[in-house]
Amino acid sequence: MSRILLLAWRYVAYHRIKTVILVICLTLTIVLPLTAHLLITHYGDALLARARATPLVLGAKGNRFDLVLKALYFGSATVDPIFTAEVEKIQEEKLGLPIPLHLRYTAGGNPIVGTTLDYFEFRGLRVGVGALPRKLGEAVLGAEVAAELGRGPGDYLFSDQKSLYDITKTYPLKMHITGVLTESGTPDDRAVFVDLKTAWIIGGLCHGHQDVVAEVDEKAVLLRTDDQVVTDDSIYEYNEVTPENIDSFHIHAEPGELPLSAIIVVPSDEKSGTILKARYNNDPEGLNRMLVPEVVVTELMGLVFKVKRFFDASFGLITVSTILFLVLVVLLSLRIRKREMETMFKIGCSRMTVIWLQATELVIVLLMSLVLSGAISVAAVLLAPRFVGLV
Repeated sequence: MSRILLLAWRYVAYHRIKTVILVICLTLTIVLPLTAHLLITHYGDALLARARATPLVLGAKGNRFDLVLKALYFGSATVDPIFTAEVEKIQEEKLGLPIPLHLRYTAGGNPIVGTTLDYFEFRGLRVGVGALPRKLGEAVLGAEVAAELGRGPGDYLFSDQKSLYDITKTYPLKMHITGVLTESGTPDDRAVFVDLKTAWIIGGLCHGHQDVVAEVDEKAVLLRTDDQVVTDDSIYEYNEVTPENIDSFHIHAEPGELPLSAIIVVPSDEKSGTILKARYNNDPEGLNRMLVPEVVVTELMGLVFKVKRFFDASFGLITVSTILFLVLVVLLSLRIRKREMETMFKIGCSRMTVIWLQATELVIVLLMSLVLSGAISVAAVLLAPRFVGLV
């Protein structure tokens, strides 16, 4: 058998072009379904793990998939706002712990997550270097964001401007980095975390500016009464929070009317969770809904697997055509190698030896294709998070 293997290897190595063509054809046939299977399995497990770790998500009525993907994985979808009054309501009734999330903006292309300190405890996130943000204008970076940008405590980071050509929009906020989180292997590694008020500063709901009573030119004053001073747009607003101007920052909205993207709710017990779901989901006139992330993600993965069946059928047809191609190659090869086979019979090789030789050559090509396909598939799974950004 070792001699047959040696002869087969020598033949495969000598006919390099033929071998390369066969390996490429087989690899393309194998790598697509294999990569799809590995990616779906990997992402399915990762998505479900994070969904199972999140009891409930409260958000505005709309696309439930967008809402859950936004709240859990900081996706790019736009969701309607929910307001801080819902946080206050859940807190007052003591039905669970509400963790608000503001997810409208980015910094360096990475999502800015406005939240409270409860989020870090809920997700089990720890600071590797520095400290968590405690003041307005401070931020803590996920491990991958810090590595990508090469920044850490003491550095700063600007938020991305939503509209480059609209000068009426607020300027990018210069955020001071206070720490870097330890790597968790979750979407939190690719996020920038700030306080909720800092997120509202980026959106213009909270801002600081010159003292309109003592520092503003009278030409900029539109109305002055004993109770208020109204100015035009020439007033200078701060795009950085410093110890000197932090006291000037204020919110232009009622406490319960500040926008959020979603609220993660950790119910006090099973009964509290049932009450919360019934309250929000059974009200036909309600503007919000309470979702169970595990149920939504499981439904989403069910749709993915339905689509996968279609691709599996396509891959099956490709496999059949590839097998027929190999059969054709073998038959043509036998005709071309007819004199070679006759020589082998004359020196004493049996017909079975020739068959084993042909089979061994195919096995070598197949093994090379499997190894190459496996390497490509594993690389795809490892590199996918950089392009997909979910897990």
